[in-house]
Amino acid sequence: MMRWYAVHTRPCAEAKAVENLRRQGYPTYLPRHRRWVRHARRRAIVLRPLFPSYLFVGIDRAVMSWRPVLSTIGVAGMVRGGDEPIPVPGAIIDLLRQRECDGAFDELTPASRLKPGDPVRMNDGPLATLVGRLAAAGEDERVVILFDFLGRTVATEVPASSVEAA
Repeated sequence: MMRWYAVHTRPCAEAKAVENLRRQGYPTYLPRHRRWVRHARRRAIVLRPLFPSYLFVGIDRAVMSWRPVLSTIGVAGMVRGGDEPIPVPGAIIDLLRQRECDGAFDELTPASRLKPGDPVRMNDGPLATLVGRLAAAGEDERVVILFDFLGRTVATEVPASSVEAA
């Protein structure tokens, strides 16, 4: 019976470890989430590991040995209790796969978790630390925030990455 085990990888070597483990015949699972990154004035959506420096490997202990995993390129070790690896319940792996397919872990916009009327706080720029209300979220990664200044309500359009839930 195959069981899942957590494998600790070297820094930023998850993909290398997955490739080398699969080459040896081990089934692997590397949960990932989508995220916006900014590089050279461009923004792009990239896949990042959900648990940096960790992945899961399936091992049938009746047929396969777990020791070769330790000497695989990209692997730093396994999560163990004493001298034996600790199995991860299959239900957790199934739940992670389902939630990953549903996009529950994606971090595309901070404002995607907010709805109009929610209190928000500016986290950068000249309005940093001010609290307002979310009025609307646009398609172009910008949001409209309502602030109360001197008895008036002022609408301000800012990047979605500049706000967080208050």
